Amino acid sequence: MSKQTMSKPSFNELDLPQNVISNLNQLGYKTMTDIQAMSLPETLKGKDLIGKAKTGSGKTASFSIPMLLKLNPRYFGTQGLVLCPTRELATQVAAEIRKLARYQANIKVITLCGGQPIGPQIGSLEHGAHIVVGTPGRIKDHLRKGTLRLESIETFVLDEADRMLDMGFFDEISHIASFMPRKKQTLLFSATFPPDIEKFSKEFQHKPVSIEVESSHSQRNIEQAFYKVEKGVEHKNKGLVRVLRNFQPKQAIVFCNTKQTCNDVADYLKQCGYLALSLQGDMDQRERDLTLVRFANQSAHILVATDVAARGIDIAGLDAVVNYDLPRDPEVYVHRIGRTGRAGESGHAFSLYLGSEKMKYDLINSMQTETIEILAIDTLKEHGPRPDKTEMVTLGIDSGKKHKLRPGDILGALTRDVGIPGNSVGKINIFDFVSYVAVKRSEARAALNGLNSGKIKGKNIRVRRI
Repeated sequence: MSKQTMSKPSFNELDLPQNVISNLNQLGYKTMTDIQAMSLPETLKGKDLIGKAKTGSGKTASFSIPMLLKLNPRYFGTQGLVLCPTRELATQVAAEIRKLARYQANIKVITLCGGQPIGPQIGSLEHGAHIVVGTPGRIKDHLRKGTLRLESIETFVLDEADRMLDMGFFDEISHIASFMPRKKQTLLFSATFPPDIEKFSKEFQHKPVSIEVESSHSQRNIEQAFYKVEKGVEHKNKGLVRVLRNFQPKQAIVFCNTKQTCNDVADYLKQCGYLALSLQGDMDQRERDLTLVRFANQSAHILVATDVAARGIDIAGLDAVVNYDLPRDPEVYVHRIGRTGRAGESGHAFSLYLGSEKMKYDLINSMQTETIEILAIDTLKEHGPRPDKTEMVTLGIDSGKKHKLRPGDILGALTRDVGIPGNSVGKINIFDFVSYVAVKRSEARAALNGLNSGKIKGKNIRVRRI
């Protein structure tokens, strides 16, 4: 994947029609953002693309300009489809596309999202639409009803693909893609690259160009420090809490070298007011799944884990990693701290250090570009503030894939039936017989009561707070 630092070139440098340039100038698009400068030369040639970029980087213009240039305005079949994770984002994207399309008359862009009556959407589709922007569940509804046809799609866009996959929409996206012609341009934009992104790309893209605005991980983004503590569990536990209270990470992974230490440390952190979860090799798959769901959806502060149990975990926006135990292998240290400071964000890596561990410290330092400072633990305040409650709460739903439950059913029940705002719904995870959804703490009671007193997919299903 190419990584570049770009100057700010002008849209005039691209081979665009003059009416497109004039419209861009009127909209205040004087120079290209990094993602635009790197992607547009490729997408304007019709190539498939995977773009790694955060929200606010100018992605919408990156995929809208080539999509609009390929439209046949006289044909009202759907030629462009943009999938978004939420109704709010879909509304923003559609509004931006309409502005970018102003250089030609009568381009129809409509939004198809859940949480809104389907009747008016069907009415809009009867008159045709050049571009459809929507959420996976509602798009699938229209395909099932036969009110949306995708055989004329020229451009297929997945915006914030990682969030859609976090919410469990992989199967829906695959189903939607199966209605499109094989020959089309598929543009995928994501802030992170979980494994399902690569899986989807291999299935639906043809020789995609990969671009990345920022390095996904650089140790320069990570503040590292070692804190010297006295030998003994009591000293290490107090040192750990001291680090957490002083730096107050929203979420952190604490690494231990043994399963028993994981359990003991998690129990101690709970006594100190943290919602801490243990992840270690003796857990069965159901326990492991639920633990990872709760941490990934931000309804737990701390994940205390062994290296083996934590293998493959990639949590976007992780604030900090703490080494309760230093690893024996310096490469393991590098791998541990690489879980924070991703996607250009800053991160923190703190380690508890015993005076007898100088050899480990020297080996770790040999792999660093700068020497990591060893600080006395008493340089940190002894009594910092207790942790705030987690932003999200997990609800467990006694239904899953085997009952044909899908993310859109849960999202629709919460937003349409209960009235929870779409941006208050977090990750949705669906397993064979159980599903989990994260909702903002302020909406948790209403969500729980609403789901239990109502229906999901026409059925009464037991929902509980985890």
